[in-house]
Amino acid sequence: MALAAEKLPPDDILLDAYSMSVADAVDRIGPAVCRIERIGAGGHGSGFVIAQDGLVVTNFHVVGDARAVRVTMPDGAAREGQVLGRDPDTDIALVRADGSFADVAPLGDSKRLRRGQIAIAIGNPLGFEWTVTAGVVSALGRSMRASTGRLIDDVIQTDAALNPGNSGGPLVSSAGEVIGVNTAMIHGAQGIAFAVASNTANFVISEIIRFGRVRRAFIGVSADTTNLPRRAALLSQVTTNTAVRLRSIEKNGPAAKAGLKEGDIIAAIDGRPVTGVDDLVRMLDAERIGRETLCTVVRRTGVSQVAVTPVARS
Repeated sequence: MALAAEKLPPDDILLDAYSMSVADAVDRIGPAVCRIERIGAGGHGSGFVIAQDGLVVTNFHVVGDARAVRVTMPDGAAREGQVLGRDPDTDIALVRADGSFADVAPLGDSKRLRRGQIAIAIGNPLGFEWTVTAGVVSALGRSMRASTGRLIDDVIQTDAALNPGNSGGPLVSSAGEVIGVNTAMIHGAQGIAFAVASNTANFVISEIIRFGRVRRAFIGVSADTTNLPRRAALLSQVTTNTAVRLRSIEKNGPAAKAGLKEGDIIAAIDGRPVTGVDDLVRMLDAERIGRETLCTVVRRTGVSQVAVTPVARS
């Protein structure tokens, strides 16, 4: 028996390509994943370190209104963290933890995602700390309702198993990049879970770092990313092959007042291409509040310029 055991190949040879991809990604990102607990208020979730000076991303619903949280790393080291800012509209919060961190989890580019791509969730579900689950990206460009009632656009749907406690943890690609922030699952459903896309999270983080909050211009639409036919691209004078399709228009909102309609495709804003929902979110910043904005709109009848004046998002 001893001789047979000695002849067995090493574990890494036994692993197939899929397992190797998942294991490598977990080895890269896992050390930066932490447990987040509200100090004195109970409840916990997950988060991940994005900078060596202690910046930690998590969900708004994990920190709630708490000012301070406890951040526990996989090696057991616990540190206090201060909540720098929160954005209920995207369920993202940013924490500054005490000390410095050697391991970080870089945010990737969610615009490059494809359906069927490997998706790995790392977190602390139901008290089972630093659990790994894996699946695929099931769909892109979903919308889900935040606790504020607002729709979060550009949401990733995955079948990687999520449970209470996974919230705020990273959704990771096989390349070892964070492609989303795990935020929700549907109770009673199997294989349906959601993550806020990393590009949206990146925008929110940048706003919180600069201003302590997210400043937004609001036009009153929900949208998803769509293919832009070549002829429409030429007529719109943009060089991209994707744009944004308006899925719904809020009654009496700026978009409705300007004459935008469901099904309209926005190819550009003030001449700058809009290649996806994350572009739309990023372009509608505070600088556009109260300022007439020209949307290049593609319809069956042709291409037109529609002037919309965004308002401050309340």
